This record gives sequence, structure tokens and C-alpha cells, in this order.
Amino acid sequence: MARQMVAERLSAVVVTKQENIDHWTGSRFSSGDAPDDGDGGSAAPISPDGYFLTADHVLSRMKGRNVFVIFRTGREVLARPARVVWRSATADLALLHINERTPYFYSWTPPGALLPEGTEVIHGGMSTGFRPGTGRLGTVLKPETPFTGNRKFKLDIPLQPGDSGGPVVDATGSLVGINSAVEFLVPLETAFFVDSEGNRPNVRKIESLIRRDRARKGSGH
Repeated sequence: MARQMVAERLSAVVVTKQENIDHWTGSRFSSGDAPDDGDGGSAAPISPDGYFLTADHVLSRMKGRNVFVIFRTGREVLARPARVVWRSATADLALLHINERTPYFYSWTPPGALLPEGTEVIHGGMSTGFRPGTGRLGTVLKPETPFTGNRKFKLDIPLQPGDSGGPVVDATGSLVGINSAVEFLVPLETAFFVDSEGNRPNVRKIESLIRRDRARKGSGH
């Protein structure tokens, strides 16, 4: 069930000077139709009305360029222009919004729950998401309190380029956090995988950011 949920919610961020990338999604992401200047990574839908989380470093070269989110709506894959609602370089998190309904989205693991080291998790990034990478948390995530900010955690899933910003979910398909970085130990000429790193934001803060943004949109600002 969790693997199916990840597949349904597979999402990406593309940063490019192009004004439209529908031709690329229409060609089923043919390499010949890909934006020549495209940067990007993965994302996680977190609401039914177009809000996504990704890693802030995915947007590091967005100045003077357009940001798109690619996402699923049933069998269809769409690309829509995205607006940056909030960014945090220190947390390596960013909140994006598109003007589209997103019926496939993640619910958070309960803020008051403790997630022990060894909790089974799945990663839903664009590189591993088609065959969701499975592993375990290498860090205890303690219950969130009103004073808890962003928390980093480790996971033992080998991730690939393009996975940055992808969702880390538990065995029930609930969102634990967002992937941030991959670490390798490189003795001599061989790279050995060590750990991947993710971020768990303060869920109440993210929900507050979304509420305020909805209110601004509703007032015409």
C-alpha cells in the first residue's frame, strides 16, 4: 500500500528558462525534449490544493528562471508553473504552490509520535521512486513540541541524483520528512555509501505557512 501511495504521489521540480515544458511531459520525458538548461529534483505534495515541499538547494539557481512542478493526477502527468511560498537555507526546505488540485498528497506522521531508530521508511524521489528505495531511520525523531524546529535525521537508503527534495515516508505511507543530502565515504577510487540525510520540519509551522498563504490569495494579495 505504501509503495502504491509513493508511486501515485511521485513529483518533481524543474528549474529552467523555458516558459513551458508541456512538450517534455507529453513526450514521456524523452531526453531529446528535456530542457537544455534544466535543474531540479524531487518534491512531496502535502495538501489537496497544490502545496509541495522540496529541498531548498533544488532552487539554488532559480534566479531569472521559471520553476515548474511535475505531478500525477491519476494516469495523467502534468507540469505547472510553481510559486515559491517560503524558503529556508538553514533547514534546506522550500514550500511551493501551483494553481491546481492535487488529490494525491501525503499526510504527516503525527507530530506527537516518537519515531525510533530503525523505523522502516520508503523514499519517493524521482530516481528511486519508480522502485521505491526501502530502509530504516538511523536517527530517533522525538515528539514535536511547540518549541521544536527543524530536525535532521539519517536514513540508510542509497539515493541518487534527482532524489533531493523527495519524500521519506513510513510503512503506512505517512510523511516523515524531506530528503536533503547523500553522504559517501570515498577511500581510494571506490565510493561506499554511508548515509542519506533528511529534514523533518515543524509540521505546525508548515501548516501555518499554508494557512497564511491561502488567506493572502483569498484577499487578492
